Amino acid sequence: MVIFYLFVLISINHFLFIRYYPIYGLHVIDKKEIEINNHFAIDIRDYNEAYKDPVYPGINIPIAYLKRYYSELPNNDLVVVASNCMERNVGVRILRKKGFKVIGYTIPSQKKIVNEKQISTESYC
Repeated sequence: MVIFYLFVLISINHFLFIRYYPIYGLHVIDKKEIEINNHFAIDIRDYNEAYKDPVYPGINIPIAYLKRYYSELPNNDLVVVASNCMERNVGVRILRKKGFKVIGYTIPSQKKIVNEKQISTESYC
C-alpha cells in the first residue's frame, strides 16, 4: 500500500513539475526583437488569441496540436509566444524534448515591469 501511495505522489509531483516549475535559460524577447533579429516564432496560443495579435515571422500551432505538428517547424532557434506561464513551460518542454532549441519567449498580454533605475526589463512569471 505504501508503494501505491508513493507512486501516486510521484505522479502528481511530475504533473506539477511539468506545468509550474520554471524553465531556466530562457530570456524574455519582445515581439519587436523577433522581427528585427529574424528569430522564428512558434505561437502556441489558441487560434482566437493568435489571430488578434499575430507574430511575424512565425507559425501558429496551438499547444494542443504541438506534439502532432512539430515536424512543420524549421530547425532554427525558436522563440515561444504563449498566453501564460503554464503554457510557456509546457510548450518549451515539449519542443526541447523533440530536439528544438528554444532561446526565449514572449507573453504579449503580460506587462513588463520597468523601474526608472533599471536598465533591463523583467517579467515575473
